[in-house]
Amino acid sequence: MNKSLTKGRVRLSSDIGGTFTDLVAERDGERLTRKVLTTHAAPERAVMDGTLALLREHQIDPAEVELFIHGTTLATNAIIERKGAVTAVIGTEGFRDVLAIGDESRFDQYDIFIDKPRPLVPRERRYTVRERIDARGQEVLALDEASVLALVPEIKSQGIQSVAISLIHAYANGAHERRVREIIEAHCPGIVVSISSEVCPEVREYERTSTVTANAYVQPLMAGYLTRLGKALKDQGFDCPVYLMTSGGGLTTLETAARFPIRLVESGPAGGAILASHVAAECEENKVVSFDMGGTTAKICLIEHLKPQSSRTFEVDRAARFMKGSGLPLRIPVIEMIEIGAGGGSIAHVDQLGRIAVGPESAGSEPGPACYGRGGTHPAVTDANVVMGRIDVERFAGGKMKLYPEKSREALAQAVGSQLGLSESHAAYGVLEVVDENMANAARVHSVERGKDISGFSLIAFGGGAPLHAARMAEKLNIGRVIIPPNAGVGSAVGFLRAPIAFEVVRSKYMTLDEFDFQQANSLVRDMREEATAVVKAGAPDSQLVEVCEAFMRYKGQGHEIVVTLPARDLVANDAVALRQRFEERYAALFSSTIPKATIEIMTWSFSASTMAERPVIEQARSIERKPAKSVGQYPLFDAQTDTILNVPVYEREEMSVGHEVHGPAIIAEYETTTFVPGRFVAHINHRRCIVLERIVA
Repeated sequence: MNKSLTKGRVRLSSDIGGTFTDLVAERDGERLTRKVLTTHAAPERAVMDGTLALLREHQIDPAEVELFIHGTTLATNAIIERKGAVTAVIGTEGFRDVLAIGDESRFDQYDIFIDKPRPLVPRERRYTVRERIDARGQEVLALDEASVLALVPEIKSQGIQSVAISLIHAYANGAHERRVREIIEAHCPGIVVSISSEVCPEVREYERTSTVTANAYVQPLMAGYLTRLGKALKDQGFDCPVYLMTSGGGLTTLETAARFPIRLVESGPAGGAILASHVAAECEENKVVSFDMGGTTAKICLIEHLKPQSSRTFEVDRAARFMKGSGLPLRIPVIEMIEIGAGGGSIAHVDQLGRIAVGPESAGSEPGPACYGRGGTHPAVTDANVVMGRIDVERFAGGKMKLYPEKSREALAQAVGSQLGLSESHAAYGVLEVVDENMANAARVHSVERGKDISGFSLIAFGGGAPLHAARMAEKLNIGRVIIPPNAGVGSAVGFLRAPIAFEVVRSKYMTLDEFDFQQANSLVRDMREEATAVVKAGAPDSQLVEVCEAFMRYKGQGHEIVVTLPARDLVANDAVALRQRFEERYAALFSSTIPKATIEIMTWSFSASTMAERPVIEQARSIERKPAKSVGQYPLFDAQTDTILNVPVYEREEMSVGHEVHGPAIIAEYETTTFVPGRFVAHINHRRCIVLERIVA
């Protein structure tokens, strides 16, 4: 456990995961942490109980807290588990089945039994109204308000709690959507309404409708949760701004998060990517893979030159684990990563073909892995680590949480060992090999899809489970260096405290560079700037802002765009030439050629505003004298290579200082997690107090 903080203002963050809720307090360069089990029935209870316990332990008054940052997986889980609001969708007459038709593609061309993503709203709750706007925003058919009023009795009788409105070409002109919302709100008080021209004003009908539908589906849940959390904080004496982490890596206010909760779907993983970027800067690493493994999922993100890869699209609830197109598409700003159901709580079983399978089902926190002693009987990944001896049960969670290794052995023997004729140790080893290969394969797929060879990258591991699995992951990916930062077990919550307040606005406005209308473009950008800066200024009225404007461009007739940064000034007519040059430079970098004299289209524009991001203090890496670390005991570990039990040294991370070295096999224990050092690795503490594992090449 870290030392108590000295007097001064305090910044707090919390991250709700599927198993644990992580809490971090920082003041004057020191850090306090705490992990508590997530309370799924009322997630704010774990946040408040854990936060107050952390503050009490170190005699910090809630009034001293100057900032509270929060991230949560509630929106994602509500979509995956189909536990959102009873939602209706209103579209344009003739377009009732946009969600069912999708983009008419098949993510697996040769599977005749393909399972397509199940829409959040069934057909009987998808309605239409008479109206029509064309692609340039001109009214073709006036809104028939009688057709809207005719839906009111149906909405009331169906017990609908939330409505998503997505009319054809509303990205170009949202007037009809706004009027439909006015009518619904006037006649159906209490119903929450989301409109696509605010949530996702972009071309591509299916993605736009899917995004606004998901926003409406989770909005009552998230608005209620955020309201309860805000009230609980105020009741306990917290008088400070509260911000939510967004999927794009920025912070936003409670009010904005309640309007656009769909932007929170990847908030926790985004915090982890921000942390990994800071660690990469501190350790002078230009190419890293961030590996975040918690209790329910594992997330992998590629980071080059300190910048995580970003995207405008994201899929949630994939029917096929690695298959692009098998999930529900969301068009939101997001840090790009791949996420699979592989965490400490992922359940192991033997499938119909007699193979060990792990996940995506998770034991979560209720009941949790069998070793938690909370009623869980199915073996989880954490149980396999306990049986293998990679977790010192006496030092787990700083000794504050009792584990029951006998329950782990019993669960593994029953679910895996007895069916395959394996001992408990061999069953545990098989489970760990399968989950490690699942995660490594996800990293391979993610990197290959982006044309990257990650064998030359370093791996930055954090989250409660990642330090246990990072070395084996590195071996499978042919990576020679693993970095585990301080407080890795609560890494995403630490990352929240490094994020800027930010907001991005996107608008679809079609034009070609051959007919470049710079005045129309400037008018659009001014409107976007006003909206984006208003959100950021609401949380940071006196801050200097960083503004970035981009255009999504393509050759005419192509299906996907390339992002080109626009000049930080008003555009002029001659900018068409410069934009063509920038586009063709980016195109050539991706495809090694260009298409001479082809028409170039601008499909979509984006404008982002943010406060200045916190920059890590870069210290010149100095020569460090290596010296052996002192162990605090030994622990029995099953070694699969020799098929024997070894007594390996255990080290307390807080007792290790810069330069301390550990040769594997060994265990490095700390409050939030455990690092396993295999026999093929040597670990040392670097100048930033990170554990650095280096693979020994024979």
